Amino acid sequence: MIKFNNAFCQFDHGKGIIVTPICHVDLEISDGEFVCLLGRSGHGKSTLVRALAGLQALTDGSITVRGEVVMGPGRDRGMVFQEDTVFPWLTVRQNVEFGMRAQGVPAKERWQTAKRWIEEVGLAGFENSWPNQMSGGMRKRVAIANVFANGSPILLMDEPFGPLDYITRRELQGLIAKLWEETGRTIIFITHDVEEALILAQRILVVQGGRISEDIKVDLPYPRDEVVRAYPEAVQISRRIFASLELSEGSLFKAGHGEDA
Repeated sequence: MIKFNNAFCQFDHGKGIIVTPICHVDLEISDGEFVCLLGRSGHGKSTLVRALAGLQALTDGSITVRGEVVMGPGRDRGMVFQEDTVFPWLTVRQNVEFGMRAQGVPAKERWQTAKRWIEEVGLAGFENSWPNQMSGGMRKRVAIANVFANGSPILLMDEPFGPLDYITRRELQGLIAKLWEETGRTIIFITHDVEEALILAQRILVVQGGRISEDIKVDLPYPRDEVVRAYPEAVQISRRIFASLELSEGSLFKAGHGEDA
């Protein structure tokens, strides 16, 4: 479904700072896979996902989805960001219906779809609530309901649970895994957390210096939780990941400092 073909991206930040967040990446991701991109800050995870989303242009190479070259954002790719992107001036229902309204979906169909996904994420009864009346975890559920309601077959998640407390993260990890199994969507999920990747992924891609340094299959049964760490296979995968991260040659920056790529 998804192919990165010699994908390359480079920025000149001035004053001798050259950034190469994507360095000649060749990668294939199949329809329906749950893939976690894992690695240190500043090594290109977010840029890889933003390029696939059509939010970041490549310097060279290409990304294709079902044979079509990615030239910009598209309805086939939905995204959940780390930042809170729920519109504060809209209710839960209006937020979940927002994308469908922009697509011209009729009102009755919008509500039926929104109602289903509001229930799926555990917010039944909160349809008319405002975001400022809700916790961070509840607002993240609204964002998840929105991206699933829009019907995109590919869901891109850039550290969506990073700002949340431990218990809420565990609850939402279980929710995402459940929705993925039910819908068969393709999910590409960025994380810094090895445990989170083990709980969620069929496949872990370790990103180092803008390249994929490890491509690891996680053949463990679902549902998973933090106990997954005790599986011998999980222990071996963790050791492989940490060994790869310890061999890092530094960040993407040739000189100077800058923000996470």
